[in-house]
Amino acid sequence: MTGIIDDKGFRLNVGIIIAGQDGRVFWGRRVGNRDAWQFPQGGMMPGETPEETLFRELEEEVGLLPEHVDIIASTEGWLTYRLPRRFLRRPRNRPHCIGQRQKWFLLQLTAEEQSIDLFASDSPEFKDWRWVNYWYPIRKVVYFKRGVYARALRELAPALKKENAAVSSPTPSTSGDPSDA
Repeated sequence: MTGIIDDKGFRLNVGIIIAGQDGRVFWGRRVGNRDAWQFPQGGMMPGETPEETLFRELEEEVGLLPEHVDIIASTEGWLTYRLPRRFLRRPRNRPHCIGQRQKWFLLQLTAEEQSIDLFASDSPEFKDWRWVNYWYPIRKVVYFKRGVYARALRELAPALKKENAAVSSPTPSTSGDPSDA
């Protein structure tokens, strides 16, 4: 884990929600053996602003450039989650990371869907992706990120509603079908 770790042990990070034209959001399946799905995210590097991190990570993780999206909104503050004990490591000669402190951005995809390229970088983060209902990720992301996802989605939903009427209710689907509206 690289990047900036604050004085409390949280890695500074950005979370990225990409909305399609119909209000559904990008949901990526991480590389690896796990069936782990999440929004794009990534750590800030020294000297970067959150917006600079957003655009670097957007290109690295999904192959999108600034001209492919519009920033609709961002969270007012930083949202924090702690990592479970089993994920904690004590690196030598570096600060100990206990979780992530994230600034979330809601983006509107303005380019064609074909602009998304999961293999744009030499080290892909995702191996697959799909569009899902705006509220679907709250129940499907790994358990320790659910609170942050719920807070980010609730805070950013009004901005997407202005852009798109597809975000109709803060009640997540319980069927497990990602296309549920």
